[in-house]
Amino acid sequence: MIYPTRMAVATAAVGAPVTLLVAMMFPASWYAGLAWPLAVLLLTIADAVLNAGEAGATLELPRSAAVGVPLTLTVAVTIAGRRIGSAAQLALSADPLVTIADDGTLDVMLVEGRGTAAVSMIPQRRGTAVFDAVWLRWPGPFGLAWRQARIDLGRALPILPDIETVRRQGAQVFERHAVQGLLAQGDRGDGTDFEALVEFRPGMDRRKIDWKRSSRHHKLYAKEYRTERNSQIVFAIDAGRQMSDPVGGIPRIDRAVSAALLTGWLALKLGDRVALHAFDSRPRVASGFISGAGAFAELQHLAAAIDYSGDETNYSFALATLAARLSRRSMIVLFTEITDPTSAEFMVRAVARLLGKHLVLVVVLRDDVLETIVDRAPEQAADVTRAVTAAALLRDRRLVLLRLRHLGVHVIESAHDQVAERLVEGYVDLKRRSLL
Repeated sequence: MIYPTRMAVATAAVGAPVTLLVAMMFPASWYAGLAWPLAVLLLTIADAVLNAGEAGATLELPRSAAVGVPLTLTVAVTIAGRRIGSAAQLALSADPLVTIADDGTLDVMLVEGRGTAAVSMIPQRRGTAVFDAVWLRWPGPFGLAWRQARIDLGRALPILPDIETVRRQGAQVFERHAVQGLLAQGDRGDGTDFEALVEFRPGMDRRKIDWKRSSRHHKLYAKEYRTERNSQIVFAIDAGRQMSDPVGGIPRIDRAVSAALLTGWLALKLGDRVALHAFDSRPRVASGFISGAGAFAELQHLAAAIDYSGDETNYSFALATLAARLSRRSMIVLFTEITDPTSAEFMVRAVARLLGKHLVLVVVLRDDVLETIVDRAPEQAADVTRAVTAAALLRDRRLVLLRLRHLGVHVIESAHDQVAERLVEGYVDLKRRSLL
């Protein structure tokens, strides 16, 4: 495609008054005023002819990207021709899953027709981002004509949950909670599994003294326990409409997936078994239990399969299906969002049916938008209405969480940037107290 540059249009526009002036002063030779626009037209055509060349481009992509983690892609440009300038302009096709800086347009410096450019982007949602094509244009030697080419790329970039958070925080979390006896060698001291019979020492719990064996050996002996392993942890993630809303620029469901992966990594390290269950109007992902630190890659791919949905959440169907699959006591970590009293009532009833056999932990993200509306001083009458409505929604939300706590459900309400760490602390605390 060939079309004039801004300079060509401006040059032709500047010549219009000159053409009109010549026609007024020399009516008999009015056609002489057409020399200016004709000259601009001929120079533009000559510029386009001299600017002939073939363009090519390649896009370097990593194997995968993480949600919310900035990414820089490199585009290599090649323009073959005799009179190629020192600069070109590039536009990369945008995908809805990513946000590209400057809408994907940037300048490329050319040296002998070759150049590279760096494109900055931030993945916003999980899925497969497709980059179909790149548009490249370069000016002629006179700067009057653009030559534009569309180069098909057909490249795809898998966008996975944020695993970098797990890698970065995993070691820190592992060391931080080692002092609680969970990660120490042998995991002795707390727990319910019998480890050994040892001689009683000052500072040990007297309730653990085995009086029968102590009388036989004429010494005080106590039972030593270790932290119970092989517990079952189920991460039940609500993938319905309300969880697709963004918080801090990232959908709630992606925040939940990242927190589940970090906690799942720690649970696998501690010898527990982990499963994933995602649902909206019906169950979407229902995995079996996996164990061992080497199984984390499988957990990661299962989490990447959780899709966004616009359906309303059916808690009764999803949690009843989950309960039917569990043959022994498990810890169910439910990630959800409370938006209206009707759906919250169904959620409370469904969770109550699980408490007879399982340990339930509900994780919700704080609604910063509503809290900001309530705390902000009103400036107009409409601000008062919004503040009253937001306060009512927050009050309904707190009532639901209070009902869950009264039922015996463990609840974590956290800011979006602290939910992973809060969930890990809650899991470690429950395990330390032998509640799993």
